[in-house]
Amino acid sequence: PQDWQLAIEIADALLDRFEDRVHGGFWFTSHDHEALFHRMKPAHDNATPSGNGVAAQALIALGHLAGEMRYIDAAERALRVFADGLAQSPASQSTLLIALDRLLVPPSTLIIAGDGDAGRAWQRQIERDYRPELSVIALEGANVPDALRKGPVPSEGAAGWLCQGTQCLPPATSLEAIEASLAQSDRGARATA
Repeated sequence: PQDWQLAIEIADALLDRFEDRVHGGFWFTSHDHEALFHRMKPAHDNATPSGNGVAAQALIALGHLAGEMRYIDAAERALRVFADGLAQSPASQSTLLIALDRLLVPPSTLIIAGDGDAGRAWQRQIERDYRPELSVIALEGANVPDALRKGPVPSEGAAGWLCQGTQCLPPATSLEAIEASLAQSDRGARATA
């Protein structure tokens, strides 16, 4: 719960203190920073990834998990302001390209809740296969952020919700049902690629 709260606080600070509210994107310095001759809003990757690309990726992921469109909208505004540069020089802005891909094809997230031992066993089994576009979140205990609650948690065993963006399938109560949903999701992703 404290990690979730920290993520929300950082995202809110990013929007409040760094977003270019007129054009989109994020400044390298905060709004309350001393006045600069040139205020940068970097889009290109260098030795480190683009701050705007990382911010957009993080906001898209958090926005889908939290069901908060304001985060996704801010990421989209950032991508729009850099669209011409992405079209002209995509190789120099791969961090923004990844964000664009995640905006166009919302990320898949599997949320597992219930008995800690069962949930961890499901997570270990699911993570045996290479699924780079799937995030697995295993929740334990009663102190779970409301945005991550997708339905009633069983008192014994576990349940899993496969979500694409903010849309979630009905809960699966067996590992086999989750694997079947993941296989179907994988086939659908390959068909659209």
